[in-house]
Amino acid sequence: MDLFSTEKTTINLPNAQITYQPHFLTSKQADKLFQTLKSNTNWRQDTITLFGKTYNQPRLTALYSTIGRTYTYSNITMHPEPFSKDLLKIKSDIENSAATKFNSVLLNLYRDGKDSNGWHADNEKELGENPTIASLSLGAERVFHFKHRKIKSQKHKLTLSNGSLLIMSGKMQHHWLHQIPKTKKQIGERINLTFRQIF
Repeated sequence: MDLFSTEKTTINLPNAQITYQPHFLTSKQADKLFQTLKSNTNWRQDTITLFGKTYNQPRLTALYSTIGRTYTYSNITMHPEPFSKDLLKIKSDIENSAATKFNSVLLNLYRDGKDSNGWHADNEKELGENPTIASLSLGAERVFHFKHRKIKSQKHKLTLSNGSLLIMSGKMQHHWLHQIPKTKKQIGERINLTFRQIF
């Protein structure tokens, strides 16, 4: 029997549809899934080039898919692996909550507060016009920042807890940017799974 909570909070913002489930998984479920994914995932660290200089991407990543299509972002092309049994199970649970089907998941491993993900939108053409992104957080809490592209007063923060599920849909990726910034706080590891449909 699934033990996750159906409690959802709707975040009302212009040009966005956001729901947040702080206890989608219990702490025990989230901790177990974290350890499984950390140990069994073929993590990779790509390089990114900014202003002519090449750096290691400040986190580790992995891509899984049911259709085998590559996914390209920030000039990085990722080749997916087949879904594992554990990932298929959590995908099914998230699909039921989001009322959306997903065929791919991008995993990010943030090893400490120095690992981050800069301002961006999940608006790659492979994701379609108005993609639904379901983001599951495991491990240490991190603060999720998001800001409107045009309405400068619209800036918000949300602490993503262990086992929480954030669902972004509608036209949000057209109008908003989001990030996981660096922090000087001593924090542990976090794994983030972002489920999406790749066309």
